[in-house]
Amino acid sequence: MAATPTREDKFSFGLWTIGYNGSDPFGGPTRPPLDVVEAVTRLSELGAYGLTFHDDDLFAFGSTDAERQKQIDRLKAALADTGLIVPMITTNLFSAPVFKDGGFTSNDRAVRRFALRKVLRNIDLAAELGAKTFVMWGGREGAEYDAAKDIRGALERYREAVNLLGDYVTDKGYDIRFAIEPKPNEPRGDILLPTVGHALAFITTLERPELVGVNPEVGHEQMAGLNYAAGIAQALYQGKLFHIDLNGQRGIKYDQDLVFGHGDLANAFALVDLLENGGPDGGQTYDGPRHFDFKPSRTEDISGVWDAVAANMRTYLLLKERAASFRADPEVQEALAASRVFEIKDPTLASGETYDDLLADRASYEDFNSDAYFGGKGCGFVRLNQLALEHLLGAR
Repeated sequence: MAATPTREDKFSFGLWTIGYNGSDPFGGPTRPPLDVVEAVTRLSELGAYGLTFHDDDLFAFGSTDAERQKQIDRLKAALADTGLIVPMITTNLFSAPVFKDGGFTSNDRAVRRFALRKVLRNIDLAAELGAKTFVMWGGREGAEYDAAKDIRGALERYREAVNLLGDYVTDKGYDIRFAIEPKPNEPRGDILLPTVGHALAFITTLERPELVGVNPEVGHEQMAGLNYAAGIAQALYQGKLFHIDLNGQRGIKYDQDLVFGHGDLANAFALVDLLENGGPDGGQTYDGPRHFDFKPSRTEDISGVWDAVAANMRTYLLLKERAASFRADPEVQEALAASRVFEIKDPTLASGETYDDLLADRASYEDFNSDAYFGGKGCGFVRLNQLALEHLLGAR
């Protein structure tokens, strides 16, 4: 398997990622702005298939209609020249001072209305460019102080906003779905819908839940100490994995946005195996964009930015190759069987069995030998994980 990306791999990058100028809370920019035409051209040359963006990435907040249209036209021309597409669009409701207490959930009603108008305008642009997914990251939808935000009221305003957006795309006939991107904190002390589980629960309260899924990010889940691959598995299980953000994170700290695989490599391997192979015996996979939401380190110049772009894609493809080798290994299949991994698919109750039948089955309790599990009946998980590690390291 070649580790050279092609359009068929569906690799996409955010304009805010490759265009990150290196600034952070403790220092200003280390790189000049990146022009959108250069961004599209270089991504195409490196084998990507898509570019994504917030409205404010493409044209500055507060731009006139003429300034806005000029940048849209330049983007369209670059897309036409290269064949790149825009699979996803999102809206910036976090950078401008007006959103310092959030957009959809600001305590200020006028701000909430302004936020909705801003999003509706960008949904029209998403439809114009053919984007199929509209991501919603609520970076400012939260609080630092418990007394400052009525959480139940904020969730109701969040719900009101998403319901309105669902009505809008339905009435307009847009082929667009929404994906909520969870994050536990940063920039707010606490952000609403902080994890995949919170977002999935919120979606069930919506009037059009079929239009809304999740866009989990590696770093955001791992910042909360959670297993990213496990979260993705649940999103797939519930049919709610509408989009995905890939990057690297090294533990519970600030959002590092490292190159994919440059953090928890073992979990990245498990993730790619899941996305590409669906599970130990096959099953549902993910066919959407492999979207990289990373930040080239502020230590890099522009050549380092493009090195980082290539590194994201190459790492994914190498892990895909290693995962295929892992699944094809007869010893791995034997270890999976010995660990009873396949048996989790077997229903605990027989077809048609009731709780009365279970209570009448002495083998399930009265005659069951639970003592056999003390000092015996090991699971073999360490051996299985060692096999995975050896395939990851290229030792098998």
